Amino acid sequence: MKKARRPNPVAVKASAVAAGKTARARGEASGGLIRGRFARARLPEVEAFTASLPFDRRLYRHDIRGSIAHARMLARTGLLRRAEAAKIVAGLRAVEREIAAGRFRFELADEDIHLAIERRLTERIGAPGRKLHTARSRNDQVALDLRLYLRDELAEVIALAGDLRRTLVALARRHLDTVMPGYTHLQRAQPITLAHHLAAYVEMLARDRERFAQAMERTAVMPLGAGALAGTTLPIDRHAVARELGFARISENSLDAVSDRDFVVDFLAAAALCAVHLSRMAEEIILWSSAEFGFVALPDEFSTGSSMMPHKKNPDLLELIRAKSGRVIGDLVAMLTVLKGLPLAYNSDLQEDKERVFDALDTLKPALRLLAMLWPRLGFDAAAMRAAAGGFALATDLAEYLVRHGVAFRRAHEIVGALVREASAAGRSLEDLTLADLRRHSGAFGRDALRGLSAQGSVRARNLPGGPAAAAMRRYLRRLESR
Repeated sequence: MKKARRPNPVAVKASAVAAGKTARARGEASGGLIRGRFARARLPEVEAFTASLPFDRRLYRHDIRGSIAHARMLARTGLLRRAEAAKIVAGLRAVEREIAAGRFRFELADEDIHLAIERRLTERIGAPGRKLHTARSRNDQVALDLRLYLRDELAEVIALAGDLRRTLVALARRHLDTVMPGYTHLQRAQPITLAHHLAAYVEMLARDRERFAQAMERTAVMPLGAGALAGTTLPIDRHAVARELGFARISENSLDAVSDRDFVVDFLAAAALCAVHLSRMAEEIILWSSAEFGFVALPDEFSTGSSMMPHKKNPDLLELIRAKSGRVIGDLVAMLTVLKGLPLAYNSDLQEDKERVFDALDTLKPALRLLAMLWPRLGFDAAAMRAAAGGFALATDLAEYLVRHGVAFRRAHEIVGALVREASAAGRSLEDLTLADLRRHSGAFGRDALRGLSAQGSVRARNLPGGPAAAAMRRYLRRLESR
């Protein structure tokens, strides 16, 4: 479906002065739908500063969807004639087509997408359009629109996180025996496999999807009917609107319904943590693609060159994914800061919620898509990874050998630490040591002490649940399939 073109906010605001002069020339107050209380028009500069239309027009489909459900309910309860409701529904659908095609004439004096649509609807169908706002306020209307919008977007985010997760699972299946070093403090620690490393991100993304699903559940509450803050005296049917819009429940308190943005914070918190996970993922690929690691080659189509150095192949995409996590974290902090001092019920501060949501979505969704595209195209150097996984990374295996032969772990730790110190001073690795070398430090080392002392043997021996052994990883992947 074709998306409506987003107006240039600078151009929109620059036209405010002209719009204000035109309104005054007509002897009208700008924003005529709600300016009956006022004798003079607002200053164009005020309109430009307070208008949310340059960004909240993104909600137009959801605003129209909610308005159609509201109109049908008004007809069922007798607050509208059925013929009027039919005109309203047809008119709203026509307005939606205008916006989608880019033919809609937005006016800054409309303030927001809600009044813009209502103004155009009334221009098209006349008097029935002026009845649409019966028994509702922009306060509960915008709360509904944002919930509808975020519910749809959360479904897409969950799907994108699932796509990336499946990509990593498929890659893990191909690298069950690709040995590499695991790190602590960015120092080589113990041998693992690439599959095991990828599975750590699979688990992170599973938690991300769970958090997004929880955010969706708390988003799916129908606020319409709360009015400005205290509901309405008119005989509306909130449950009917909720059913039509696919909400399982309605808000239970009208004050809370119009002022609640917890669902926005829930989404932003989940988005911020997901962005952090993607940033960590990007950072590791950046490290692995450096000459110092040499574990992976970046595909040309995901890399950038240098304007000065002909040989450079830069991971700009990954660096930006890493950096843009800060935007999403900032969106969360900004939203919490907006909410922290607000009295009940609605305040215009809440106008800031939408840009935070839009920015987080516009940052997170492309990052999820691009990483799902990148991972299968990476060229892994299995030999370089395997070579980096041996050496002193096998020290813990020797210590655990001693434990199996009756040596207390702390004593075993001391013995192997001395072995490492001695081998390091001599420029040797643990794999270069002989049985005689081992026995000079402890008689507990038997003839089999060096058997299987390799990165592959170390990984193979860690066949416990959650471990890196290929057998353990196969069981893990089967559990994922069964879920």
